Amino acid sequence: MNAPLDVSFFARAAKPITSYRPYWAKRFGTAPFLPMSRAEMEQLGWDSCDIILVTGDAYVDHPSFGMAVVGRVLEAQGFRVGIIAQPDWQSADPFKVLGKPNLFWGVTAGNMDSMINRYTADRKIRSDDAYTPGDVGGKRPDRAAIVYSQRCREAFKDVPIVLGGIEGSLRRIAHYDYWSDKVRRSIVVDSKCDILLYGNAERALVEVAHRLAAREPVENITDVRGTAFIRRPGDPSTEGWFEIDSTEVDTPGPVESHINPYLTTSEQAQAQGETCSKDDGAAQAQPSAPASQGQAVQTIQFVPNPSLKGKGGRPPRDRTVIRLPSYEQVRADAVLYAHANRVLHVEANPGNARALVQAHGEGVLARDVWINPPPIPLTTAEMDHVFDLPYARSPHPVYADENGRHDGPTKIPAWEMIRFSVNIMRGCFGGCTFCSITEHEGRIIQSRSEESIIREVEDIRDKVEGFTGVISDLGGPTANMYRLGCRTPEIEAACRKPSCVYPGICQNLTTDHGPLIKIYRRARELRGIKKVLIGSGLRYDLAIKSPEYVKELVQHHVGGYLKIAPEHTEGGPLSKMMKPGIGSYDRFKQMFEKYSEEAGKKQYLIPYFIAAHPGTSDEDMMNLALWLKRNGFRADQVQTFYPSPMATATAMYHTSLNTLKGIHRDDRSEKVDIVRGERRRRLHKAFLRYHDPNNWPLLREALKTMGRADLIGNGKHHLIPTFQPLTDGGYQSARRKNSTPPGKPAQPRPGTLLTQHTGLPPRVQGAGPGKGPAARRKPR
Repeated sequence: MNAPLDVSFFARAAKPITSYRPYWAKRFGTAPFLPMSRAEMEQLGWDSCDIILVTGDAYVDHPSFGMAVVGRVLEAQGFRVGIIAQPDWQSADPFKVLGKPNLFWGVTAGNMDSMINRYTADRKIRSDDAYTPGDVGGKRPDRAAIVYSQRCREAFKDVPIVLGGIEGSLRRIAHYDYWSDKVRRSIVVDSKCDILLYGNAERALVEVAHRLAAREPVENITDVRGTAFIRRPGDPSTEGWFEIDSTEVDTPGPVESHINPYLTTSEQAQAQGETCSKDDGAAQAQPSAPASQGQAVQTIQFVPNPSLKGKGGRPPRDRTVIRLPSYEQVRADAVLYAHANRVLHVEANPGNARALVQAHGEGVLARDVWINPPPIPLTTAEMDHVFDLPYARSPHPVYADENGRHDGPTKIPAWEMIRFSVNIMRGCFGGCTFCSITEHEGRIIQSRSEESIIREVEDIRDKVEGFTGVISDLGGPTANMYRLGCRTPEIEAACRKPSCVYPGICQNLTTDHGPLIKIYRRARELRGIKKVLIGSGLRYDLAIKSPEYVKELVQHHVGGYLKIAPEHTEGGPLSKMMKPGIGSYDRFKQMFEKYSEEAGKKQYLIPYFIAAHPGTSDEDMMNLALWLKRNGFRADQVQTFYPSPMATATAMYHTSLNTLKGIHRDDRSEKVDIVRGERRRRLHKAFLRYHDPNNWPLLREALKTMGRADLIGNGKHHLIPTFQPLTDGGYQSARRKNSTPPGKPAQPRPGTLLTQHTGLPPRVQGAGPGKGPAARRKPR
């Protein structure tokens, strides 16, 4: 079956990004790298930049880096684009290095949220940064999008600021901030940007750029999908919009008891402390008269029935806006925060989402953050256009070492990881509550064509220095969602479900892996391609629907280890994650071992698990530890739940309510067990690393408290032993390098792929089997 987006309902509603008339500066042609200095501008014959992009990442001209994509897309429209990468934010001077932009600033914190990039899940400062030359930390500020926007305004205050990137996407409404442990305002308010573009914003970006080039005031650009901006209450531009008030949840009132049919009227009144006697009634009413005179009279107001407005009996969705609880309300009321988060995620499908508005401030400071519906997904032709642009596929020459190379001391780890990989699609319909992909890229899969993918593989083979014949990944946010989607465009446009695969795979979802299998086979048959590995995370509950795909993957595209992410084994936390049960993992494992044996290969599954996720009890972690030991797994790299802004699991963490279900003010709202405090978080991590002697004292104490001292002993059925060896009492997180014993690591034998999850020796430099990034998580 062809990709649903090839004939999508959404394609008819959006202007193609390739249909705009190029800006006049198109005559300057294509730059080998977007300029980062005045000298480079002069070499290109430029006297100024039309658009200047500011980013917290080093500039790598590769389609896996958002700022490179944005820059090349704008360049293809004819604009002269410069880049200021990782500027010193202590003053505005570094932001003036390219001069004043003619049209606007484009600001982003980078490929990662700056706070997640800079701090661990335990709020400790990281010493490294994978998006910086030499893996050096500290090259970007906290909340970089806000800081950069302020400096841009200081440098040239009359130039519009267009904010984008994942940091802006995740903070477009009032949101819980894990690092300060409080609810912060929308980033549109804090950054004072003129307009925010959220998600993969090529479509909105191109339209906004051309409208600004046509000298349309930025404050008039309020009708572009995928944007957020400030409006003052009573703005004339809101006329003609139908507002739905969703600032409160239902408030339960008193329940009236059923009438006893065996009581007389007077007996019923007496039971309720009243009387039917006229004289008694008059006597009771007399003293209440003066009191009623001092009470305010509440007038009953009649409003039009929303269901009777608009064509078809309802207000038109494209002119309907939902008013969320205000910033002040969600900051003070956890129930309203949960409600606002739930509404945001329900209004996420571009086919039926309505605009949202949230008030910030009161009195003269009152303003509304207006959020337009999500952008229309790119078509396959548009995806091809974006990825076929003339990327240099390497870091800017300014980052080269004394030998003019990028794989030495100035190496950028994030580029090294994706250097020989190909991104074949965007989006994810899994809906995992702890993940930010849905909030940023959306649920609808946007796939490239087979020809475009093969062209990029050939370009890597022919043009990328250091290529040894191994493609490290053909994937994306998920390895196996290429060309998957709804069976019909109409159903896809009407769907309001948060996931297509939870609690089970939707009957309307196509699970045909045929197009992906075809690409795998064609890529590995290309001349000069020795191996095509799959490094992106695999959705195994989808994979088992296609045994042919699993066989193709296992026998030809696994380099010894394959990572998958069951995340947990217990139903409680899995239901809060919206992940399938461990039974799906077991079925995939059987298929994996079967096809590996048929191919005569010794290969292993590497499962990832999350500690301290909302809804996880100590008993759940104990059961997970027992499962790990029973199956012979010793996790080296432990993932602890990290509350990213706006994620559903983060709303659970902040409110202790299950936002996947209805939010109420009474006991109907489901409460969620939240793992707070350093000690309990350490305990949950310790269960994942039950084999580490440093964790045994904490686990012994916990098991005794839980009444499971029977798991302490020296037998095979015990979780931890009774004895305690000498230990250093600590554990170093495996971010910069593996947490293997000190000393020189053993060198791997040629042809062995390593993974940071298994505690094997660190990778050596270079690429190819045993050295590439195939078993590592891909930067997003």
